[in-house]
Amino acid sequence: MAIQVSDLSSFCVTALKAAGLNERDARTTAEALVLTDTWGVHTHGTKNLRGYIRRIREGGIHGKAQPHVDSEGLAWAIIDGDGAIGMVASGFAMNVAIEKARQTGIAYVGLHNSCHFGAACVYANLAAARGMIGIAMSNDTPTVAVPGSRQAVLGSNPISYAIPVEGSNAILLDIATSTVAGGKVFAAAAHQQKIPEGWLIDDLGAPTSNPALFPDHATLTPMSGHKGYGIALLIETLSAILTGAAVMKNVLSWSFGDPKVPTNHGAAFIAIDIGAIMVSPLFQGRLQEAIDQLRNAPRAPGCDRIYLPGEKEWEHRKESLTHGLELPPEIIASLHDLAKELSLKWTLY
Repeated sequence: MAIQVSDLSSFCVTALKAAGLNERDARTTAEALVLTDTWGVHTHGTKNLRGYIRRIREGGIHGKAQPHVDSEGLAWAIIDGDGAIGMVASGFAMNVAIEKARQTGIAYVGLHNSCHFGAACVYANLAAARGMIGIAMSNDTPTVAVPGSRQAVLGSNPISYAIPVEGSNAILLDIATSTVAGGKVFAAAAHQQKIPEGWLIDDLGAPTSNPALFPDHATLTPMSGHKGYGIALLIETLSAILTGAAVMKNVLSWSFGDPKVPTNHGAAFIAIDIGAIMVSPLFQGRLQEAIDQLRNAPRAPGCDRIYLPGEKEWEHRKESLTHGLELPPEIIASLHDLAKELSLKWTLY
């Protein structure tokens, strides 16, 4: 049975307010989580709502947080998230980057004292919606080996970009720097499915297809070997080392760690004002030429369409808004349990 997107959003807002967030922050968080679900990225959507609320109620996320600028220059800033839920602190930080880029052409904003921020593309898309190129990234609890190690050293450190396209949805990419996001391994374990070799290595450094070993007895592999490792370290530098956030093994797990203790995730956001560098019509014309070349590239046998990054997600969102959103059973169960915990009336079904 499909859930109306507006009904899911309303439930999330109600649950977050019941947990202690104010109306504005509850809506900011709900919008990010439901947007992610409408894109079909269920690993980073309302699946995590119950865990976030647990941390709010236990104190590991500060429900009354007020993110603020710690230090700044003309084209940069460092934000103290004040222990806020990641969607609130990260949205605040990206909006600061956007406003600074309006003045300087490009701006970097780093964030510390935050938490897991969900899907990175939510924040990159904030810039694209304002006609800018947006880049967002974050560090995370170590779950990924590096070449030569047999234990986790770095997080899956996601990075996303969004490029505005005139008259259409933004080109949008959001990737983990591990071979696969940890959420997909957890989903496979929940469904008792094997995973492809190459996703995980076990305690001895050997490949394993058993997702149930993760994270206690298995580690994610880096995307493209040394290439993913190198990019993950750059993200760690920009989002944590440079911002004052926790670094590598000092980043606490938002899902498995003590919910009373802040995780101190770090993040970084870059906004590029296209119009400050090139007049927008010229940029859009050149971008369209590139898009046309991509779409018209000779196709392999059996392929009837070449997609732009993010195009499948935008089409999934359109379908969700038109016909309702179908969530996996385990997410429905989690939301049901959350409603019971908060003594809320369940209105989705």
